[in-house]
Amino acid sequence: MNTLPSLKRVRVALLSDTHGALDPRVREIVDDCDLALHGGDIGHAAILSQLQPRLGRVLAVFGNNDVARKWPEEDRRLLVHLPEWLEQPLPGGSLVLIHGHQLPARNRHALLRARFPEARAIVYGHSHQLETDLDAQPWVLNPGAAGRSRTHGGPSCLVLIADADEWRVESYRFPLSVPRRGVRYTPRHEHSKHPIGQTTQVVATPGRAGHR
Repeated sequence: MNTLPSLKRVRVALLSDTHGALDPRVREIVDDCDLALHGGDIGHAAILSQLQPRLGRVLAVFGNNDVARKWPEEDRRLLVHLPEWLEQPLPGGSLVLIHGHQLPARNRHALLRARFPEARAIVYGHSHQLETDLDAQPWVLNPGAAGRSRTHGGPSCLVLIADADEWRVESYRFPLSVPRRGVRYTPRHEHSKHPIGQTTQVVATPGRAGHR
């Protein structure tokens, strides 16, 4: 496990599925957090070096596309250091990070909860779908895609605010601003319900975020 300084409150940037391209608006969110967790399908080592959280700590797991033949030759040595999953202690509980391709899409949230029952939250990627499932413990969170590949309406990320008494999740969705080849783009993306910089907060009801 990776320990943190004795902070009472921590902002954790959660992102995934950059596939070699990091949206600069997501990078700005990371800059305002204490640490960053990347859920895999990174693309190359420079993506991780672009992440500059306040504590300077970036944790990542490998995705199904993080393999030697898909990474630049000079970056492949990093692959051996990426774990399949990791657990990060935070104030008030622990967070588990995994890419999610290890489990079938059907019932994936239930399977993740069964695999990591002691976590307070589980973060995964792979589907490129932004999700905040707070209906049961552990929470299951997917930050969506933080780059250009299959963003389903725009790049996205999550921020987890953790203290000993309460955990909160902020959800960020940024509209597509430039039409790109291979991306299905329509004007409605510029009129998203989540304009640039807007934050959607999802707060657990009393008791839901407590220890098991």
